[in-house]
Amino acid sequence: MRILRHGPGTLRGRLALVAVTAAALLVLALTVAFNGLVRQRLQQQADDHLHTRATTVAATVDTTGASARVVEVPHDDLLDADVWIYAGPERIEAPPAAVEGPLTLAADALAAGGGSRCLTLDGKEPIRLCTQPVPGSGPSPAAVVTALALAPYRSLAQTALYASLALDVTMLACTYVLTRLAVGRALRPVQAMTDQATRWSASAADGRFGHGSRPAELERLGTSLDALLDRIRAGLRHEQQLARELSHELRNPLARIIAELDWWRGRPRSAAETELACAAIADAAQSMRTICDTLLDDARGTAATALPGTAEILPALLRLVDHCSAPRKVEVAVADQGLTAGVPVALLERTVSPLLDNALRYARSSVRVTARGQEGSVLIEVTDDGPGVPPSFNADLFRPGRRADPDDGHGGAGLGLPLAQRLARSADGDVRHDEQHGPGARFVVTLPAG
Repeated sequence: MRILRHGPGTLRGRLALVAVTAAALLVLALTVAFNGLVRQRLQQQADDHLHTRATTVAATVDTTGASARVVEVPHDDLLDADVWIYAGPERIEAPPAAVEGPLTLAADALAAGGGSRCLTLDGKEPIRLCTQPVPGSGPSPAAVVTALALAPYRSLAQTALYASLALDVTMLACTYVLTRLAVGRALRPVQAMTDQATRWSASAADGRFGHGSRPAELERLGTSLDALLDRIRAGLRHEQQLARELSHELRNPLARIIAELDWWRGRPRSAAETELACAAIADAAQSMRTICDTLLDDARGTAATALPGTAEILPALLRLVDHCSAPRKVEVAVADQGLTAGVPVALLERTVSPLLDNALRYARSSVRVTARGQEGSVLIEVTDDGPGVPPSFNADLFRPGRRADPDDGHGGAGLGLPLAQRLARSADGDVRHDEQHGPGARFVVTLPAG
């Protein structure tokens, strides 16, 4: 963890460092094992060479007599080099150059111990000595001690060590470079995805990662990110729609407040007139508060879980007509004076209000609002004698922001009908367009009965 914390800052550098660290530990273990094996093998070869020489020299020792003696053979100079022959504790032959030297003393001690043994005499030039008993020795057992300089063997072991270290360094360097290249190549799709996300962030593009030639892990990551982007985009659209709907619904009561203030400031008013103006402004402000609460509850998804409550149809419709832009053009007819809907009053008003505003906007002379009960439901119909809805526009009628003719000279943002339908559906109701009606347009609101 400390290596990663204080190591490279990039993922490629960190992975390369981890790979080199793991490779270094493995290579170190292999190097130690290899060089230990080489040294052991070289020492074994030296011992085999010494035992072979001792066996050859032992063949020249005659042990048939009372004491062992050396049988001279032609050209035995090579055999006599670095060789000591003993008959019991008596040294009967030794190299002339090593008489009574430290090497001879080591050979005496080795021969006195008996058996077949070896030892290393360390010094400026290390020497390996081995003793070999002579087969068939009499009462005074004979033995042969041979010596061999270990400098060539140790030089070979040191060369193997340096070569293995050089190979280790080369392998680690190659591992680091290849790991960085491999990780960099593997991370190219990630870099491409990062660049895409950066471009989308700068341009607010509605892009998605989709399916591409990426590894399976990155493909799953791209799918997850696409789902996350979809949720974020849906949330943004929902917020934008909520802002547009609030602006759309608050426009009428705000216009009433401005009109009352302009009327009040136009000329001096009596106390009674001022009181009426304040009451109208307070009613419009309360209407704005109700609109905000209703739309925010619907946006939070709490409208459906709240207590349904009940709303009397006739008073709610009359209140909407009184606050509309042209109340004299509207006719209200309710089949049953006590008819109630199983929804809060605010939800009922906010559902019917956009339909009434829409009808007044396009009606030529009159708008009719009727209400009746039907099999556990309440049907409220808003009918106008305007031009009606073009048949080609029926599929887009309840889509937010869509209008049949944006240049028809009528105000509106295409949000009222989608809002009315969404609020009705939040209370297990609905809003639909009666395509069979004509001339004019008819919208039918269905709500649960109270």
